[in-house]
Amino acid sequence: MAEEHEKPAASAVEAPCEVVVVESEAPPAEKSVTEKEAVPEPEKAEKPAEEVVEEPEKPAKAEEEVDPKIVAQSVSFKEESYVVGELPEPQKKALEELKQLIQEALNKHEFTAPPTPPPVKEEEKPAVEEEKKEEKKEEEKAAEPEAPAPVCEAEAPKTEEAKTEEAPKTEEAPEASKCEEVKPEEEVKEEKTVVVTEVVETVTKIDDDGAKTVEAIEETIVAAVPTPAAATEEPAKEAEAPTAEEPKTEAEEAPAAPPVEPEEVYVFGIPILGDERSDVILLKFLRARDYKVKDAFAMIKNTVKWRKEFGIDALLEEELGSHWEKVVFTHGVDKEGHSVCYNVFGEFQNKELYQNTFTDEEKRSKFIKWRIQFLEKSIRKFDFNPTGISTIVQVNDIKNSPGLFKREHNQVTNQALQLLQDNYPEFVAKQVFINVPWWYLAFNRMISPFLTQRTKSKFVFAGQSKSAETLFKYIAPEHVPVQYGGLSKEGECEFTTADPVTEVTVKPACKHTIEIPVSESGVLVWEVRVLAWDVSYGAEFVPSAEDAYTIILQKTRKVAPSDEPVISNSFKIGEPGKVVLTIDNQSSKKKKLLYRSKTKTSSD
Repeated sequence: MAEEHEKPAASAVEAPCEVVVVESEAPPAEKSVTEKEAVPEPEKAEKPAEEVVEEPEKPAKAEEEVDPKIVAQSVSFKEESYVVGELPEPQKKALEELKQLIQEALNKHEFTAPPTPPPVKEEEKPAVEEEKKEEKKEEEKAAEPEAPAPVCEAEAPKTEEAKTEEAPKTEEAPEASKCEEVKPEEEVKEEKTVVVTEVVETVTKIDDDGAKTVEAIEETIVAAVPTPAAATEEPAKEAEAPTAEEPKTEAEEAPAAPPVEPEEVYVFGIPILGDERSDVILLKFLRARDYKVKDAFAMIKNTVKWRKEFGIDALLEEELGSHWEKVVFTHGVDKEGHSVCYNVFGEFQNKELYQNTFTDEEKRSKFIKWRIQFLEKSIRKFDFNPTGISTIVQVNDIKNSPGLFKREHNQVTNQALQLLQDNYPEFVAKQVFINVPWWYLAFNRMISPFLTQRTKSKFVFAGQSKSAETLFKYIAPEHVPVQYGGLSKEGECEFTTADPVTEVTVKPACKHTIEIPVSESGVLVWEVRVLAWDVSYGAEFVPSAEDAYTIILQKTRKVAPSDEPVISNSFKIGEPGKVVLTIDNQSSKKKKLLYRSKTKTSSD
């Protein structure tokens, strides 16, 4: 049996499987090295074990095979850099196109412009004026009689040829009547009577003297034609005068107006254009729309509009109470530095809280406002520099969730999700669902086809027995709250998130011993936790001197799963030696052991 830092043979005989880990006096950061050395060898020793032991181990191996893929997806998601110089050329091009669209919109004040009806009315006025101009032009064309005049003049010489032949004389009368018919159609109504009388006179005088009558006809025609032409030219000029003046007034007014400066628009407290942080915001919208520039631009405009209508700036200062502090809260960071937000749906099992949240529209609206306010305040703390962290990890605790049959709860949940999807793109790096019941997995399979691959790559699901270990894959135990299997506590305590935790897997029917050497005077403090305990725990101090006696610090006892999750203890050091912690796992399941320690000097 392989052992690490093996003690004398006498200690090895105590149990069929025993692992001893000697903690060095080096800084706590070096303890992880001992942990890494301690974990693999017991795993090798377990391979020939019974099937009952291997069954829990196989899922662990399966998780180790699956988790790298999940982690790879998370890493690949984060590798989408916000540094513009590192982007592929198509993404750079999309970003530049989006910037141009936004700059044009800012120049035109499209983000803060009032509704479009007033500008439409202004556009209608020139349209009406153009219609009037067209009507006047048509009237002018209808009033011009110059075209038919030559017809009558051309027919007049025919009367000269008719002097010797009397037969054509009779034909001239219908020809003259034709002129009569043509002129009244093209001349103004007022002049029709005058033209008719003149033509009749010319026809009656044809028999006496043909040449003179021709001249008279020419005179009468000349006298009749100019009058409508002059009359039509005058209104035409009058009609053209205002049309010529109107564009002048518009042209004069345009340069007279002072130049309008581009408007300033802020999103999440960051200017939408202007610096590197703006690029980070724009890239989030582009990635949410698969780099479709027009779709991203529309999404930005809708977001700006919604933020104004919802009153985000005023909402940040609004006091909405503290009823939901246990429902949604942030605690610690993950291994990559993302802030971690916990959504605890089981808190709504509290009937009073449920009544104060979902029973009427006003209460539901208030809860949504509080949720948006909470998220907005969290975002304002982000580092929007291209190399900074501007996303969060969400942990969703489904245990004791109201379920699918609470209509009011589902209504608010769907409404909140829709608002977050439409107006807060690419702010979640990972979605971890813990304490997931079977029905939730079935529900997720139903909606999975409607989710994008990008969204599904961020999802991680874990049942109740694997929730803590799943969290530890992404969040160090010192940052995980106690209620979720970690060692992080609120308020004053001996340890903080700066004190690292060592993780060890204790095999079934195996004893694990931790040795913490001490050589200087002071107080040694430590805390130990075994997930779902059901193991025996004991602690003792062994002095370095050969003739000294071992001091029992904690008598070995069986710790039940219902007991205190974390055992904390301390010992005042008076001489060199070591503190030995013993974990005896006699169950048929492997156990996850967490511990950390430090020495406090008298100055502390």
